[in-house]
Amino acid sequence: MRRRGRGLRILQALGLTGLVAAIIAGMASCTMLGFNYASLEIRNKAMLRPPLDTDLDRARIKATLASDLYGAWPTDLPAAMSQPRILNAEYLAGQASLEEVQVTIGNGSAARSFPVIIILPKHAAVRPVPLIISQTFLDNCAVLPGQPVTGANGETCDGSRLSGAIGFIATKIFGEYIAEAPVETYIRAGFGYASFYGPGFVPDGDGAAQDAMATIGGSPGLSSTLMAWAYAYAAIAEQFAPDPRIDPAAIIALGHSRYGKSALIAAAWSEAIAAALAHQSGFAGAASSQSSTGETLLRMAKTYPHWLRPGLADDLQASWHPTFDQHYLLALAAPKPVLLGNGRRDVWSDPNSTFRVAQAATPAYAALGSSGLTATGMLDFKPADPLSYWLRQGGHSVIAKDIDAFIAFLMAHFNSTPVPEIENAPILSEK
Repeated sequence: MRRRGRGLRILQALGLTGLVAAIIAGMASCTMLGFNYASLEIRNKAMLRPPLDTDLDRARIKATLASDLYGAWPTDLPAAMSQPRILNAEYLAGQASLEEVQVTIGNGSAARSFPVIIILPKHAAVRPVPLIISQTFLDNCAVLPGQPVTGANGETCDGSRLSGAIGFIATKIFGEYIAEAPVETYIRAGFGYASFYGPGFVPDGDGAAQDAMATIGGSPGLSSTLMAWAYAYAAIAEQFAPDPRIDPAAIIALGHSRYGKSALIAAAWSEAIAAALAHQSGFAGAASSQSSTGETLLRMAKTYPHWLRPGLADDLQASWHPTFDQHYLLALAAPKPVLLGNGRRDVWSDPNSTFRVAQAATPAYAALGSSGLTATGMLDFKPADPLSYWLRQGGHSVIAKDIDAFIAFLMAHFNSTPVPEIENAPILSEK
């Protein structure tokens, strides 16, 4: 189903009658909402091309991935952050503070500014905490419903952006945490949480995205939204790193679907990002570019030409192939902790090739003294693995079991101080 990635915008735009009809049609044609299951067979599959050279020439790999898929990472694109504005000093029954900043990226009058919320446990004042930075599908009004955060329109929110019948149906399809964040769970585990709306920096639309990137600046300039959103992760991390309440060596990029792709890119390119939680990142993320299962790289490039470098769809249509498969992207992130989340029914994102990509990237971790992926099968979740693979039942969504897996992974790799005093924040999958 070519328009799967636009699901939330479609759900918001359609009336209820059209919405129901669209859902029925989607379930009939889209593997995300259908009854297909990803194969668990990982043996006797084609070898990923080319085999990984553990003596990584990182500069060459970055240059090749940039020219083949993502466009350039700017070297001189400035970023700045406003002073934090305290929205609620006694958030979560006094256990955390809710703040907001404006981050600006770019040169001159064409620079792009967008709000970022940040929630830190109170003990961060004496013990710096790891920080999760999440890129979200809707603005922070949906991430923190009922809180006086700034929406995408620049106005203070007066409610959630994902409510009523449309919100109910959207969360039933895409999961209860597709927009709203389980902040209590993150804070309870001892992590700070920040989030921003990706299109607040660069729009998620063909034409509008290119127009924005053409004026932001940088040398070389941005030419794909995936690279732009990855750059935003890194810029935000760099702005937050001097805050004494935050551990600068423990800033984690969290993203689902298209933002899972950009989280991986950020971990590969930026030293400011210490780890990535890339949930159902699919093609141009952790799925093999060679795979013909699910969405495929060609279909994605044709449907969302702004996500990747200009001309990619035409080149793929003409039987051109990327120089490196995605195990090289994961290898660039080594030895950073990376979690690859997957759903068994999310065949569109190809969980099978994602596992094999992780296997193929493991020698890069080993070369740096890390174990990489030690799991022997797709159902073997080992959160202590630096390169960890998580597969659950269900489709392309963010649900309670995913959050629990994220927390298990993070607590295995980062020193955090839990906040057990927070009430009503049990293990989510037991709710």
